[in-house]
Parts: sequence; C-alpha cells; structure tokens
Amino acid sequence: MSNLSDIGFPVKGEQDVNDVIMKVLDHAKDIPCPNGFYLKFSDESGAQIFLQGNKAQELIGFNPHFAGTSRRKIRVEKSIERESSELDGGFLASDESGDFTFVFDVPDFRTVSQKGLPAVREIQLTAFASNDLKIFESEKIFSASQDGSSRSFAASGLFAPDSDEPQDSPNPFGKISGEITEFELKTNSMTGENFYWFLIETLGGKIDVVADSKLIDIEPEKGSIVSGQFWLSGRFM
Repeated sequence: MSNLSDIGFPVKGEQDVNDVIMKVLDHAKDIPCPNGFYLKFSDESGAQIFLQGNKAQELIGFNPHFAGTSRRKIRVEKSIERESSELDGGFLASDESGDFTFVFDVPDFRTVSQKGLPAVREIQLTAFASNDLKIFESEKIFSASQDGSSRSFAASGLFAPDSDEPQDSPNPFGKISGEITEFELKTNSMTGENFYWFLIETLGGKIDVVADSKLIDIEPEKGSIVSGQFWLSGRFM
C-alpha cells in the first residue's frame, strides 16, 4: 500500500507512479511559488496531487493530499525543509493548549508565508493510513484489546528510530487513535478505485483519515475506533 493508494491511485512500482503523474498532468492547475511552481490536481472525491517543478520547468517531485473537512487551530513553531526536493517541507507545531507537539508536511510548502512564526493558524489535516491500520467496532472493544486512550495522538516522527534523541529534521508521522464521527466510501473519478474517508475525533480535535479500501477488514460505523500509524499532510486555511 502507499499514500497514493489511500486516495484511489493504486501503484506497485515506479512505472505506475509515472503513469499517475502523466494522467494528472493535463488536468492540473499551475501555482507559482519561489523556486519554481506547483501543479495542483483535484479530483471530485477530494483526492489531490501536487506536482513540483523547478525554475527550469522540470518536474522534480510530487505529494498527495486529501481535501477534507477537518479544521483545527494550532501553534506553528517553525518550518522544516526536506532534502528530497527544494519544494518539499513541513512544520513543527503544537495544539493550542500546548499538550503535545507534532509534525506535518505541506504539499504546497513554498506558498506558505513563514513570517511571524511562531503563530496560531488554522489547518486542515489529513492522516494517510499504513498497513497497520485497525478498526475496532466500539470503544469498549478497543479498550479490551489495547493499552492507552481511544483518542490519542503521538508524534512518532520526532525521534530517531530506537532512540530518545530528537531528529534534526523530524518526520510527519503520528500514531493516532480516534472515534469515527463521519465516513464515506469514495471513488476516485480518474481511476475508478475506491478508498475510505473518515472524520475522526482524537486528541486535540478532528482529523481527516484516508485509507485504501483493501486495508479495511470490517464494515466501519459511526462510533468505531480507528487506530494506526499515519503520514500527516496539512494545508493552511
């Protein structure tokens, strides 16, 4: 599974990824920015892909996103640049209460003003599911099989693997559990592939979750608990 398959773009290798890029290229909207440009593709399902181009008009990367309904105010502490591309990046942030810190990447990173940080801003945050995704029919069933809260948000990308040392460039990963308040089996109109969208209530507020339908082994319901490791992508409102 991949972040692309979580929004209805099934890929198994580099050629599949290239095919996706070529498909969305003709339907993408140009967004200029310092150091180059983004090409934003939006599907009616909410699936999005942000292609990246440099000043020489060469494609240098891409990132998926999902335009969900979650909104949360956070305290943005600082920006984080990525070595993968000059147009890649994210932010270190905390919830308004300061109870926990997390990292999220931004698909149009270079369009976001970094002046005045730290500052309180509003974002839409999407969590992309991985293979360890689990759905529990109820909070009672979750509590019987898991240690910890059914509404938890731990930033697993802050520290190096098997270490308590903070990373210089922390990664946008979170171990999250939350209660489903809304959900829908969506269809990517470009590929015809299905994927699930959940709006979950977790520590600090609501988050959009997207998952390849192949990861779902029971029929979800409102009140079910979603739990797993996620890649976090956010956009500023």
